[in-house]
Amino acid sequence: MVPAASHAHHHDHSDAHSHGHDHVHAHVHSATSPHPAQAAPWSILRMTMATRLSAAIAVCAVLWGIVWLAMR
Repeated sequence: MVPAASHAHHHDHSDAHSHGHDHVHAHVHSATSPHPAQAAPWSILRMTMATRLSAAIAVCAVLWGIVWLAMR
């Protein structure tokens, strides 16, 4: 997102003057304060090797199915 300070135009934002858009930036943080970590509902890093292998085989099967249908 572009910070409000870098906008090239500046308008008087009084109640009598409405130009169709506002300059609300609800989710702004700098590089010095990054977004806090959030708990992931699942992670490939926490899967067992057998589960990872099964997931990889399933994804490959789906992708090869798409290729097979496209070649028909």
